[in-house]
Amino acid sequence: MRTPNPTAAAVTAAIAGAATVAATVAAGRIASDAALKAPPGKPLPTEPSLTVHATEPGRVTLTRALASRRPGVYGLSGDGSHAVVGRVVSAGEQSADTVVRHLERVTHGTLDPGDKVWLTPGLHIGDPGSALGLDHADVDVPGELGALPAWFVPAARDTWVITVHGLGGTREHPMNVMEFLHRRQFPVLDLAYRGDLGAPRPPDGLSHLGETEWRDLDAAIRYAVRYGAERVVLHGWSTGATMALRAAERSALRDRISGLVLDSPVLDWETTLRALATARRTPGVLLPLAVRAAQGRTGLVQGSGDGRAVDADADRLTVPVLLVHGPGDTVAPWGPSQRLARRRPDLVTLHTVDDAPHGAMWNADPAAYEEALRRFLTPLM
Repeated sequence: MRTPNPTAAAVTAAIAGAATVAATVAAGRIASDAALKAPPGKPLPTEPSLTVHATEPGRVTLTRALASRRPGVYGLSGDGSHAVVGRVVSAGEQSADTVVRHLERVTHGTLDPGDKVWLTPGLHIGDPGSALGLDHADVDVPGELGALPAWFVPAARDTWVITVHGLGGTREHPMNVMEFLHRRQFPVLDLAYRGDLGAPRPPDGLSHLGETEWRDLDAAIRYAVRYGAERVVLHGWSTGATMALRAAERSALRDRISGLVLDSPVLDWETTLRALATARRTPGVLLPLAVRAAQGRTGLVQGSGDGRAVDADADRLTVPVLLVHGPGDTVAPWGPSQRLARRRPDLVTLHTVDDAPHGAMWNADPAAYEEALRRFLTPLM
């Protein structure tokens, strides 16, 4: 019988240890992909899949879940289909494991029993012309990585509203408020930015959760000023709200920014990344690795969870802010938004929305959202 070679045993242990470390690092990178590679137009992992059980004129029966019982109006997207659903219908018989909602319209494809679908904040597909009947122009905004596609809806005022979607969204999402803005004669520039369909790919292929993407919003501000805007209001959702904050702080044209509308803002990227990774069933032990992997891959600064990042944002604010958020957001926590509003009551108005998921504050109560927006925008006209 051979005597074990201590050197060989040590080498074997070292190789095994290195393999374990490499596997752990790889697992952290994969977990961080939930936020850094969120594909536009696809549901976030926090959004549950539902099943269509039945349809009839004006009604659709869905799997009973907290999501399918939300108040408000939502898009209902599936593989090759899109519809719009309204309130939960209380009348009629239904099984204990289903929910019946008002089916407002099917905009694309069909809804058939057994189809897998999910609720989405986006009510409209297409462009402002096909979806809303609004005259618009397809324009290219010159950005640092190349041309950025945008829709421009003209109107009479010299204050433009620049809209920018967030995680999992596309430039179709801001069409929810486009008719409202058009009725009040605000020109709207609805931007697609790096990583979106038709826009340049980021050099590393990753989302930086607004920390580099804000430069595309800066390019949109320059475009607006070049073509007649005296002032701009930045209206961002999710990481788009983060982009708006960064542009208001860093843009060379920040003196042209007269206000910010921040819907479901990502103010604590670490918590957002953990939430998305957890929704993909990442073991808790890997979550700190996911945060470190995200920092290493993107250069994001750790430590936002202690509140100092929010305090710094508050200290740098110089324009009025409408902050629309609520405790039902499991992707971007509500606490930092409350902290931002408390730190700057002179500039920040917090409009609280209950029972709304991330990026869907308008959907839960469109009338109340638009009234808050009207009150905010009126002095900025």
